[in-house]
Amino acid sequence: MKIAILSRNSRLYSTRRLVEACKEQGHEVQVLDTLKCYMELSSEEPAVWYKGEKLEGFDAVIPRIGASITTYGLAVIRQFEMMGTYSLTESVALGRSRDKLRALQLLSRKKIGMPVTSFAHEVHNTKELIKLVGGAPLVVKLLAGTQGRGVVLAETAKAAESVIDAFRELKADFLVQEFIKEAGGSDVRCLVIGRKVVAAMQRNAASGEFRSNLHRGGTAELTKLTPAERATAVKAAQIMGLNVAGVDILRSSRGPMVMEVNSSPGLEGIENASRKNVAGAIVKFVEENAAPHKNKTRGKG
Repeated sequence: MKIAILSRNSRLYSTRRLVEACKEQGHEVQVLDTLKCYMELSSEEPAVWYKGEKLEGFDAVIPRIGASITTYGLAVIRQFEMMGTYSLTESVALGRSRDKLRALQLLSRKKIGMPVTSFAHEVHNTKELIKLVGGAPLVVKLLAGTQGRGVVLAETAKAAESVIDAFRELKADFLVQEFIKEAGGSDVRCLVIGRKVVAAMQRNAASGEFRSNLHRGGTAELTKLTPAERATAVKAAQIMGLNVAGVDILRSSRGPMVMEVNSSPGLEGIENASRKNVAGAIVKFVEENAAPHKNKTRGKG
């Protein structure tokens, strides 16, 4: 097969591992900088161009789209889909998961466990938002934040009011979320491929920190999932329509609670913690699904 990987940086661990896995399984692979792809729209034949060459003959594309380039990344994926190329992460699913409010609304509608969340465009009485999530302590999250950035723990109602008012003054979109104390600063990342959790790790926050993200100094270790946690992770990924997803779960007294469904999960932490070849499993999934899909999506968008 001929596979394209959409990535801004070919040196990133996840991109390198996917390239290695493609080559190990005998595939031709090319890394394409998403922002250097440009598109030709016509009634005759849609096309993607890259560095002066028309891209042809790709059986599959593996998108690794960063949050900062979501809009353009979606356009590139849609163009490949219109050309009949199988996309591991479909454009509709990526857009759905990147819209945090929409994602939470979809999870809520399907009765997925999640922390109580409130949001509003304009609320004159900040106290009402705080009351909706059960009071302080609570978490305030910027909708545009990634890797733990823009996430604030407010220990008291006064602190929460100050943070919310500050975000509102900055015209920033945010949500207010219940703080799950019993999680103890840890969460579980489940790596879902298709209908199966192929690897999982528990991420623990650094001393003095409540965010467990590895980018914020957190540590990761192997963990054993309960049947409920596995089922929740798979169902959350399916609700988003994602073939590959990193589902972040909090262990609470009310059962597993989904914090986020990541459409471009990093592979370094999960492979190191689980000692599993996640990149190889991803490429295997592409192998099994790209061929029968080929040319079935032409004209869709």
